[in-house]
Amino acid sequence: MHVEDLLRLESLDLTLLWGDGPQLTREISGVTATDLEDPGRFLQHGELVLSGLVWWAPADDEAKAERFVAALHGAGAAALLAGEETHGGVPEVLVDACRRHGIAILSVPVHTSFRAVTDSVYLRQWGDLSRRPAAPYALPENVRAELSRLLADGTDPDTLLTRAVTHLGTPPAYVLSATGRTIARTPTAGPLSVRRAAEALTATTTLSVDPDASPYGQWHLHLPDPGEAPPRMLHEIAEVLAQHRRTRLRAETRSRAAASDLLALIDTPSNPAPAPLRRALQVCGLADQGPYTVITVHGPADDDGALDALTEALRHLTDCGFAVGSLPTGEPGEAAALIGARTPTATDTGTGTGTGTDTAAGTDTPTDTIATLKNLWVTLQSRSANVPLHAGVSTPAATPQDLKGALTQARYALTAARSGKTPGTGHTPGARHTPRTRHTPGAGQAGGTGEAGAAEDPSPAARITAIEDLTTLDALLTGIPADVRTAFGIHALGPLADDTNPSYRMLLETLDVFLAHNGSWARTAEALHLHVNTVHYRIQRVEILTGRDLARLDHKLDLKAALLCR
Repeated sequence: MHVEDLLRLESLDLTLLWGDGPQLTREISGVTATDLEDPGRFLQHGELVLSGLVWWAPADDEAKAERFVAALHGAGAAALLAGEETHGGVPEVLVDACRRHGIAILSVPVHTSFRAVTDSVYLRQWGDLSRRPAAPYALPENVRAELSRLLADGTDPDTLLTRAVTHLGTPPAYVLSATGRTIARTPTAGPLSVRRAAEALTATTTLSVDPDASPYGQWHLHLPDPGEAPPRMLHEIAEVLAQHRRTRLRAETRSRAAASDLLALIDTPSNPAPAPLRRALQVCGLADQGPYTVITVHGPADDDGALDALTEALRHLTDCGFAVGSLPTGEPGEAAALIGARTPTATDTGTGTGTGTDTAAGTDTPTDTIATLKNLWVTLQSRSANVPLHAGVSTPAATPQDLKGALTQARYALTAARSGKTPGTGHTPGARHTPRTRHTPGAGQAGGTGEAGAAEDPSPAARITAIEDLTTLDALLTGIPADVRTAFGIHALGPLADDTNPSYRMLLETLDVFLAHNGSWARTAEALHLHVNTVHYRIQRVEILTGRDLARLDHKLDLKAALLCR
């Protein structure tokens, strides 16, 4: 397949921004999606490079675009396909850099996913068998009949996949989740680590099983060797697996309803009665003894994305149970889960057990749970990078009666995660106090996800915050709703809260540095290049305007908290 062939595919709706004959006739050897600023060492010669341009910002100089394109040129990339979603178009500086280095650049509209581009290349590389005379089905009749019986019997996905490829000599084959969890594999397929499996999702030999599923709930059929089966046959196998997945989804829907009933008992003003709570736990396959961990998630608000994301994340846990559902008082896009020991009769319907093929055996402690989820979160977020996915995790709850408090903790930690400020970090002493802003790097087509920004200009990148992370006053305050923090800052600082008054801004700066230097007059004067008497005068003015006595520790803490709430 050549670069010019992509422009002929009306379904992709690509636009050529620069490129002529020599560039457009380059042969495509594969596809790589990336948002690294220097991806050269990860590229192979002849690869098509897909980028959501998250690595670039309008304030960047031309050198940044130059380095990116130079890396593509050095690796022998066939062409660059740049997504329009992040910046509303493709920056002209990037087009100019491609022109200088002789690399064709095509723009990818918002309505075209990178997955669609990858699938198009993959189908052409493997040959368009639909143009050849063939029977209506590629799978032999006896194989289709056997698979139909297995579906009706509710067989496991390992058996289904193995029987689907047995007539081909049982080549290595995998069914992978959206985050690289191995759902099924044939006996000839060796174990894949989560990292390697996640990399395989972008391979040209990987096919989406159910394109209509949410980004977090997708299954993928992966054959390491593209020559083992013709594309049409793989599509038929994928459809069989999709039918199996839909059957599991029906059971998962019932389990989520039971989980929502359990969460409704916890999400009430008063503590739930012990007997109904124990019964609800048993229905969800959870033991009636702790410890339990509660996690709340906020993600896509228009579908079940948050539920799917949380379910997929928890399936990476080993030897534990979980119940994922919606909270009666939750806002759109919010989901919650209760994690604990599973009962012996619990089954993996997506909500009930946290097990997955090829995960290490062992018992997940609450600490293990948090560590696993934090390590996974960036990968999970990358499945739908245009919508930040935030989470809050409680401390362990010893008994069912402690679950209400654990839910309160998880929600507080979720608010901290969504605040846009990294827990435990604060503003720079002496900096001017301006309202914090959020920068949204649209990344729906990105191959990766952005990183959290600095405390004063945070990025909305996904965060998972545990209650145990809130170990400083600054971090603790991030869990308080923004309107409450703002109101506290205004009332505690009094007239000093008026940023439009230059005199008050000067007093705020002095107060900030004074508190940062533990009330030392001399060090404050030195930091601000003032006379000590001037510092005394300004602090006295602060005390008069706020009604506080800065010789008292509690009043110092009040004003420190007020500054942090701004």
